[in-house]
Order: sequence, then C-alpha cells, then structure tokens
Amino acid sequence: MQRSQKLGIIALVAIGIAIFGYTQYASASLISVNVISNELLSTDASGSEYAIELEFENPSLLVLTAGETAFEIQADGKTVARGVLEPFTLTPLDEIRVNGVYRADDDNNAHGTSDSEIVMIVGETEYDMLFVSIGVPFEYQPTREQARDFIHQT
Repeated sequence: MQRSQKLGIIALVAIGIAIFGYTQYASASLISVNVISNELLSTDASGSEYAIELEFENPSLLVLTAGETAFEIQADGKTVARGVLEPFTLTPLDEIRVNGVYRADDDNNAHGTSDSEIVMIVGETEYDMLFVSIGVPFEYQPTREQARDFIHQT
C-alpha cells in the first residue's frame, strides 16, 4: 500500500472515532433523572435529613462510571437543601437507581413556601470514560407533589 493511502485510512479512522466520540458525548449529556422516592430519616434542632432515590437513564452506548455526586435542591432559585448521591455505574442504554442523602437546615429550608413555583434538583456528575472524565450537569424538575415533599414535609 502506498504511503498516501495509509495516511488516508488513518485519517478516516481518526475522523470516525472523533464523530463516534462526539455523538456519544452528546448522548451522555441527555441522561435523564427521575425521583423514585424521598423519605424523612431524622430531625434535630438544626434541620432534617432525608433519603432520596433517583433513577438515571443512559441513552448512550458508553459505560459511565460516576463517583459521589453532590446536588442541591432549589426552590424559586434559592438553595433549600444539599446532598450527595452514592457512586454508580451506568451501563449502555440502561437505567439505574441511585440512593443518596440530603440535609435541609432550618435556616435554609423553605418551610411554609410549599407554593414555590419552581423546584429543581441540580448537580453535576463526573463520569469516567477510558482516558477522560466528563462533567455532565443534570437538572430535574420534580412533579408538584414531589416538590412539596422536598420543601415542606409534614
């Protein structure tokens, strides 16, 4: 084979890998999050601790490994709780349920604001893939019923 043909093949392979990598990165950016459960664990003088279970769905063909993931619960743009999800691995085209714990301190908690218009769970998960790590932000807006549980548990 001539040198120019070899270089052409190498260039085509490199372009193919780059396109595949970009499309999978774009797919990984579309990971969806759903709240499965939210439960009060304990209450003390400074606030309350809750257990949460989230379901992540991986639309990409990549195995994505995540370490501990910090997240916030926000009501109308104000942080009302902070928490951490356990490390997890998302397999290609699959979903996984992940447990976590969050704390709502009395001075941050929005007790009495159960009519908040916008409640969000926001965070960024660092996924390790082969030789690189990518940070994929997630933002989930729970249903109105779930939102009430986050900002005012009875």
